[in-house]
Amino acid sequence: MAGGDAGDATSKTRVVVVGGGVAGAILARSMQFLADVVLIDPKEYFEIPWAELRSMVEPSFSDRSLIKHTDYLTNARVVTSSAVKITENEVLMADGNSVSFDYLVIATGHAYSTPTSKKERFEQFQQDNQKIKSSQSVLIIGGGPTGVELAGEIAVDYPDKKVTIVHKGSRLLEFIGHKASKKTLDWLTSKKVKVFLEQSVDLDIISEGDGVYTTSTGEKISADCHFVCVGKPLGSSWLQDSALRDCLNKNGRLMVDEYLRVKGRSNIFAIGDITDVPEIKQGFLAEKHATVVVKNLKLLMKGTKENKLAKYKPASAMAIVSLGRKEGVAQFPFATMIGCLPGLIKSKDLFVGNTRKTLGLVSST
Repeated sequence: MAGGDAGDATSKTRVVVVGGGVAGAILARSMQFLADVVLIDPKEYFEIPWAELRSMVEPSFSDRSLIKHTDYLTNARVVTSSAVKITENEVLMADGNSVSFDYLVIATGHAYSTPTSKKERFEQFQQDNQKIKSSQSVLIIGGGPTGVELAGEIAVDYPDKKVTIVHKGSRLLEFIGHKASKKTLDWLTSKKVKVFLEQSVDLDIISEGDGVYTTSTGEKISADCHFVCVGKPLGSSWLQDSALRDCLNKNGRLMVDEYLRVKGRSNIFAIGDITDVPEIKQGFLAEKHATVVVKNLKLLMKGTKENKLAKYKPASAMAIVSLGRKEGVAQFPFATMIGCLPGLIKSKDLFVGNTRKTLGLVSST
């Protein structure tokens, strides 16, 4: 690495991981004793993303869901910076440094504008919580999984607050089936959450000043505060002027082969939401991507032939969306269900304990 390459690591194969989300964090941890691992991430911490909304109604929940990269990467280097470009054998970073690689794994997922430090992120949750607590009415813009889960958290923890969702789609949770959408709408309605479909709110002109929001159809909604829960852009814009620009599809996803290697590249892999794998983009699948690429990196480092590499098989449509602390809606290949059983699977702990265990962390500190 420019300005500070560790001399004792040069004999080891260097694996550079760009992105410290679910996929990148798990892969870096799994490889840290097998290679010279460098994790590049603009944040100093890993955040369990599906715990974000619970942390907004209960900030102390983030004590376990925000984890410093150095807590689970005891034998790897963490560079707190953004990758800005890739050449044939180097990653260039925003801080002016660069790092060379033998193998590169891109796991930049979606572009989130979250704070660099764990302390600032915790303070952000406290501010959001204060915003919710001090408001009698809350507007949620977006009826995908984030908007629905936030509405569920507020409706269950603060049943006296008036919650409204405005969603531009014709149904909630469009990424899963119609039956799950209908069950979710019925559940939210039973909790007195008001839902406006096929409407939007202009994000460029909204403010909380006057407490009145006008939708695209002219509907007036009164709310003391609002949260924007629309989809985040993919974290691939930095690749558009790089050696991998021809490997991006029209949606900005990296095209990968059955081994999760970037198409046309023998030593560059992509995992998680940034890939063009035809499946619902979810954390547990990003974890599976990481597991396959760890296997393949181990095999390639041993000189194994390509036809022996592990293949990734896209998953069938399966999802669980939390509805407060005890309930959830689940779509499985064989059934759609709502209530306490899906809630039992996900909603109580939101898989935080399992994820910490995967990263080798057992206690809450």
